[in-house]
Amino acid sequence: MTGLGNNTYLLTSSDGAALIDAGVGDSRHLAAIDEQLSGHRATLDLVLVTHAHPDHVSGAPALAATYSTARFRKLPWPDVDAKYGVDWNPLRDGERVRVGSHVLVAVHTPGHAPDHLAFWHEASGTVFTGDLIVLGSSVMIHSSGGGDLGQYLDSLERIRLLRPRLLLPAHGPAVTQPESSLTAYVNHRLMRERQVMAALVAGRDTVESIANSIYDGLDPALLPAAHETVRAHLDKLKKEQRAFEEDARWKA
Repeated sequence: MTGLGNNTYLLTSSDGAALIDAGVGDSRHLAAIDEQLSGHRATLDLVLVTHAHPDHVSGAPALAATYSTARFRKLPWPDVDAKYGVDWNPLRDGERVRVGSHVLVAVHTPGHAPDHLAFWHEASGTVFTGDLIVLGSSVMIHSSGGGDLGQYLDSLERIRLLRPRLLLPAHGPAVTQPESSLTAYVNHRLMRERQVMAALVAGRDTVESIANSIYDGLDPALLPAAHETVRAHLDKLKKEQRAFEEDARWKA
C-alpha cells in the first residue's frame, strides 16, 4: 500500500533542522538522517508529522531516543497519537512554523485522515503533501478509520488554490505539474462516483457487489481497499442525500 516506501523531508539551516514525517524507525533511515545532519552541522529540533498513520509516525519513538531535544508536532488525533509514546506539541491549521530562515504553514487537509496536514513553503511554491496525492496511483480513503471523501476533495481544492509549483508527497515521485495532477485526481474520484451511482441504479445494493462491478478482476489482496473506497463514496452520497442505506443495503 506504500509503493516503494516512504518519503521524509529534512529541512536544514544554520539554526537547526526539521524533519517532515517520522518514518517507521528503520535503521537505514535513521542513519541517513544522521549523515545529513552531520554534513550540514545541524541539529534536529523539530519533527512535523502529516498524520498519525503508522508509516508516517511509528518512527517517532526511535527519533525521540536519538534526538532528545527534538520537539514532535502534529494536529491532534488524541486516541491515535497516544499509541506512539512521545510528547506531542499541538499544531493548528494556519500556524506558521519557522525552521531557521524557512517558514512553513500548516494546512489542515482532512479526508485521508482526520488529522492530516500539508505544509506550505510559500517562498518556493512547494507543498509537502503527505498522503494527499501519489503520482501514478490513488489515495485510499479509509471510511471506517476516519476517512471522508467529501473532505478529501475539499482538501485537494484547498491545495490547488494555493497555486503551488511543486508537490512533495510522502509516497512516490515529486509532482511537478500540480494543477493538472490535482485536477486529474478530482476527475478520477468523480468518475468513480458515477460508477457507484450506476451500480446502485442497476440494483447492486451492497458494498461488495458494487465493488465487484467496478473492480472486476482485481487482485483479491486489494479487495479490502476497494471496499473502503466504495464505502467512502457511498458515505459521501448519503450525506448529499443521493444514496440511502437500510440494514447494510443501499439504493439510489
